[in-house]
Amino acid sequence: MKILWIKSGPLFPLNTGGRKRTHAMLVELAQRHEVTYLAFFDEATPITGEEERSPYAAVKKWIPLREHPKPSFALLLAVLKNFLFSTLPWALAKWHHPAMVRAITEECRNAGYDLLVCDFLYPAPNVAEANPSLPTVLFQHNIESLIWKRMAENKSSPISRAYFKSQHDRFFRAEKALSAGFDAIITVSPEDTRFARERYGLENVVGDVATGVDTAYFNRHDTAPKPKRLGFLGSMDWMPNIEGVAWFVKEILPSLHRSDPEIEFVIIGRNPPASIRELSAVDPRVVVTGTVEDVRPFVSECRAIVVPLLSGGGTRLKILEALAMGIPVISTSIGAEGLMLEHERHLLIADLPDAFAASCLRLLQSDEACAALSRSGREIVTGQHGWAHAAQTFQSLCSEVLASSFPKAPAP
Repeated sequence: MKILWIKSGPLFPLNTGGRKRTHAMLVELAQRHEVTYLAFFDEATPITGEEERSPYAAVKKWIPLREHPKPSFALLLAVLKNFLFSTLPWALAKWHHPAMVRAITEECRNAGYDLLVCDFLYPAPNVAEANPSLPTVLFQHNIESLIWKRMAENKSSPISRAYFKSQHDRFFRAEKALSAGFDAIITVSPEDTRFARERYGLENVVGDVATGVDTAYFNRHDTAPKPKRLGFLGSMDWMPNIEGVAWFVKEILPSLHRSDPEIEFVIIGRNPPASIRELSAVDPRVVVTGTVEDVRPFVSECRAIVVPLLSGGGTRLKILEALAMGIPVISTSIGAEGLMLEHERHLLIADLPDAFAASCLRLLQSDEACAALSRSGREIVTGQHGWAHAAQTFQSLCSEVLASSFPKAPAP
């Protein structure tokens, strides 16, 4: 196939689950297909040599787009303008740009592609406006409206809750309408597939692709875990991660410290905001690493990784990476959503603070429990979550799209 792959930005550094998933899938696909990667890049951040050298696409084309700095008056003004005069949520509207619409139109007119893949929902308004005549696939890493719904429900401030609720309502309408305009939708979990079919009423959802992990890279480590150290792994500039870590520190960690004052909590992830960085100033037993070149040494020192997510969507690559390294995981149900993992066999799942704290203490205090979860968790990841298998599933679903005459579903 000759594939035009549309995305909102570069893939490097590979420091988010979405970037890792896309990069690994494309590296596999590019071995058998001709891929052109078309994406925005921030004019303030030049494309790296590592990005240009990576074999994930035969051709990479970049459209400059200057993002508003965070925080800034310009960003606040743009968000306010969007809230007052646009029907799109801000997280979608900021990626809708005439230059991308023109680029998609020109590529589809002149380059003879077999298939267009829109990676994540964010570039979808550009694809809709370009209205290409070739088959189109939306690769949905998350159900975006579900993320905003859960975040709204967890906000304590009435003003914040109202704003997040408005963004959820906009996302629900936009995601449903934009998704219906594609010939096919591929999700990353059976749960997301079911949501898109049942809640959005979409008939163009062709299947899902399980998330993979680089099991050669995320392997067992020589470093022995510290017996009283728990860790969190994830990008700390993503709101559901910030929310989950704050909940763990406020609702769970005090209970753990009453049982054992020496328990440490390490937050491993890029770009932590001030609210997260300040946690270590309040309590030195909370360590915030910030951006690190290699997360593996930090993960390997943890007795267990916690995934205390209260919102979010898609699949949790951080869980698979920890399990591949043989590190046990304690997660909320939302944190482990989308993964075919069993409670008590592959990981521990707890949703209430007392139950989550009890699960943490169980692993901190029992070598036998840790060893059993470490063994079974690594076995399922190495056996079922390689990237080659994920890419083959994605390729097969795309081939079905090309072989079938899917009419574009009318927008509701």
